[in-house]
Amino acid sequence: MSLESKEQYDLSPKNSVEGNHQHSPLSNMHPELEKESSTDLKQFEASDQSTPYRRIHMEAQEKSNTNFKQFVIKKLRKSCQCSPAKAKNMIWGFLPALQWLPKYDLKKNILGDVMSGLIVGILLVPQSIAYSLLAGQEPIYGLYTSFFASIIYFLLGTSRHISVGIFGILCLMIGEVVDRELHKAGYDTADNSPSHLGMVSNGSTLLNQTSDWVCDRSCYAIAVGSTVTFMAGVYQVAMGFFQVGFVSVYLSDALLSGFVTGASFTILTSQAKYLLGLSLPRSNGVGSLITTWIHIFRNIHKTNLCDLITSLLCLLVLLPTKELNERFKSKLKAPIPTELIVVVAATLASHFGKLNEKYNTSIAGPIPTGFMPPKAPDWNLIPSLAVDAIAISIIGFAITVSLSEMFAKKHGYTVKANQEMYAIGFCNIIPSFFHCFTTSAALAKTLVKESTGCQTQLSGVVTALVLLLVLLVIAPLFYSLQKSVLGVITIVNLRGALRKFKDLPNMWKVSRMDTVIWFVTMLSSALISTEIGLLIGVCFSMFCVILRTQKPKTSLLGLVEESEIFESVSAYKNLQTKPGVKIFRFVAPLYYINKECFKSALYKKTLNPVLVKAARKKAAKRRITKETVILSGIQDEVSVQLSHDPLEFHTIVIDCSAIQFLDTAGIHTLKEVRRDYEAIGIQVLLAQCNPSVRDSLARGEYFKKEEENLLFYSVYEAMTFAEYQNQKGVCIPNGLSLSSD
Repeated sequence: MSLESKEQYDLSPKNSVEGNHQHSPLSNMHPELEKESSTDLKQFEASDQSTPYRRIHMEAQEKSNTNFKQFVIKKLRKSCQCSPAKAKNMIWGFLPALQWLPKYDLKKNILGDVMSGLIVGILLVPQSIAYSLLAGQEPIYGLYTSFFASIIYFLLGTSRHISVGIFGILCLMIGEVVDRELHKAGYDTADNSPSHLGMVSNGSTLLNQTSDWVCDRSCYAIAVGSTVTFMAGVYQVAMGFFQVGFVSVYLSDALLSGFVTGASFTILTSQAKYLLGLSLPRSNGVGSLITTWIHIFRNIHKTNLCDLITSLLCLLVLLPTKELNERFKSKLKAPIPTELIVVVAATLASHFGKLNEKYNTSIAGPIPTGFMPPKAPDWNLIPSLAVDAIAISIIGFAITVSLSEMFAKKHGYTVKANQEMYAIGFCNIIPSFFHCFTTSAALAKTLVKESTGCQTQLSGVVTALVLLLVLLVIAPLFYSLQKSVLGVITIVNLRGALRKFKDLPNMWKVSRMDTVIWFVTMLSSALISTEIGLLIGVCFSMFCVILRTQKPKTSLLGLVEESEIFESVSAYKNLQTKPGVKIFRFVAPLYYINKECFKSALYKKTLNPVLVKAARKKAAKRRITKETVILSGIQDEVSVQLSHDPLEFHTIVIDCSAIQFLDTAGIHTLKEVRRDYEAIGIQVLLAQCNPSVRDSLARGEYFKKEEENLLFYSVYEAMTFAEYQNQKGVCIPNGLSLSSD
């Protein structure tokens, strides 16, 4: 049976499909033909002899007609009900320590917790002092920050292993904000650490506009740091309350890795001046990394040889011992506290050698003992710091949540992401009243904590006790410690981030797109600024997601032998293709961005119905005849009968299994494709539509209710239906008319 001898078209304006996009082709058929088609379709569905299987039928679940107002009232009633049990659960949920501490197994856990807490505390002492310089603060404030964070996370945290405290990237971001505000306030930023807390330094003073007392550079710096920390904590608690932790999904592993590596270059650059003993203003804003290196090379002749020699000696000690710690960590019961040893040795050498007096080396200066009186953040600074706190809060909670989930999965327990956001939020809000700056989990210290036998959050209390001992007794002994030693400690701890370059070849093999995202984020974070680099990374990452859906993979499918599985004919050999049926797969959501890509790919892999129709119209002008067609005793005048070459196929099946959703543009595109193919006698069937796509098609009136059976649950079912229609020669409901005579 030749297809061209059986197809007939009514091109009268009244019934033309072109004239009305929404007009169903069913309405073009004579009622008797429509009835016949429906009968044949029912025969197909019920027949077991003509088809190898029975037509699949699935009954949809009844949707509840709950009124939105009733739903909200029900939820509010449930949440507002108060009972002793609910109050107890709420308190226990907010303070997880009340749940696990009474069940604490002293014999099993105490040794590991004490050992890990003690070692992490020893490591935190020099790092807290070193990272204070990075944050533009006095050394004492870094010790305060680590102390309060350890105590608060012990009470609120759900992860047994992560170490919460100062984190280099956040210290860098805080330092950039602090230096910007100091410059705006008119303070001299050439020296990041005045020699006396709360007192005049280098004659640079300013009357704080928010009070009547004189606040020096150090006082104003911690006011800025604690205020931005308070705002970051508020954002984190708000994200936990409104359960918007999904924001972190936009920070992919490649993006975070690139951001940390890029920020590490900025940290290294900011510490280089301490290694050389140079007193330079800290560069802020776009291109600060390049500007800083320009300043360093311009002043390289002013290098303090004593600081340079000290830096080289510390590097020669720290780098090999750090490598040994990592290489033999399975054999060592505890890592060698090299940083603490270097700090003690350098302090003794500086003190007894009188390096500051003889060679004018830059030293840490006086570090007071005890705690300073609590002080509220500077509320007048909030408008200028609110935006800066957003990026800081997102980075802080993203790193904390990801680390807590990673170690929980590794050790077989669960953490609550929202409670982690509460915990890290209050680790910033409460300490901001005690002269502290922003904290988060830190990978390096967490790894040390895990490897030294940590069992529960109690190890955080041991760490806090070590820091408390330093704050009350030992801190003043670090007066003569050279800043170059602290700079070396900071730089050596960047090794992990800088080693990411070794992973790039493997990342390129796995995903080129992720590698590009890594490079873009890393370069923008290093060369532009950390905040803008993070924003560029997020935007570029989202653009890459859109790009992947804008030009997705498309293919024609073939049937795997002796199965009902269809795969791409361009990817696999020996696939069977049924004559007269083309099966097309589109691997992406169909929406406004890629609708033209969908149409062009479909037309390219099958045929372009618009060109076919134009060719037929051109041929019709040369050959026009009149015929009388008698249908069920009724005479209709057909104005034009086209003669044309036969088409290679009569049905297109679109595999919708990879189409996650449709928007209005996608539905309109499917309507347009169906209409164009129907105009040349080819039916379009949709297969494997998920419930969301089916609902969108129904709401978008893609088909009438009686045409709903043209959506198939499998590609094989759609193909069999098309073959059955072709064999029976029935009038297909979506416009293709075949005669069985």
